[in-house]
Amino acid sequence: MIHIVFGASASGSVRFFLREMGLEKVEKVISFWDIFSIGPVRQLHEEKGIQARFEWMKTYIHDEFGDFPDYEQKFEKTIKQIQSIPEGSHLTIWTSSNAHEQTGLRLIVYLLKEKNLDISLINTTKAYEELFQVKKVKYTPLHTGEIPSEKLQSIYEKGKRKLCTDHDREDLEKEWQCLSDNQETLRIWRNGRIQSVPEDYYDAFIMKKAKKLHGQQKTKDFMISARLIGEVLGHLDQYVGDAFLESRLKKLVELGLFETEGNLEGIRFYKIRLKQDN
Repeated sequence: MIHIVFGASASGSVRFFLREMGLEKVEKVISFWDIFSIGPVRQLHEEKGIQARFEWMKTYIHDEFGDFPDYEQKFEKTIKQIQSIPEGSHLTIWTSSNAHEQTGLRLIVYLLKEKNLDISLINTTKAYEELFQVKKVKYTPLHTGEIPSEKLQSIYEKGKRKLCTDHDREDLEKEWQCLSDNQETLRIWRNGRIQSVPEDYYDAFIMKKAKKLHGQQKTKDFMISARLIGEVLGHLDQYVGDAFLESRLKKLVELGLFETEGNLEGIRFYKIRLKQDN
């Protein structure tokens, strides 16, 4: 069995429970350390598409900790691992109801389109709601990485998986072709579908949350930028990651909608405030 997961947290959790079950030597984990809801995916199944994605990341996502070389190496390594999966393998692809993992799923199925494989899908959002939802408390994980390892193990042990038929694979391949023809750099999950939206889709929401936080102050004063990003993240029903939201905040600064104090080189080192007329 080969498990394919999206994100460092989800990968760590799956690896952990496989080790707890004594399966780490017979069941392999392949993971993408990326967020596919953001950035270009045009022709990402080809080298030129991969390079275009890298260039976008370097331009739009601030690399505070110098992680880009490592990110590029891991991405290319994962692509090679997927392309090297042998015929007749059994795959379990872990996804949830978000544009990030659903986009990744379609990419992987397309990369494997010429191979005869037994593919099963686990939607952790649906499985979580079936197994762990408490009636009085409505909680839906935004992505697989938010679910504790022991709960993922339970999902796996209870067989919460769906066989991906030849017809399913054809549909996913066609959906990938549509996605990879698109120029948009932001995707959301709505009504069971991936929808491409403009890059400034969340800008008004960021402004709204800034006004809310200013309303909690005695006077309209500067606030730590990470405080605003955290407020936005905490109220989004989509998974896009904090780095993308910070890039949009900096764009709003550039447009003159926010004032800043401090060093914009790191999210921890600067404060922001809405301009007085906003």
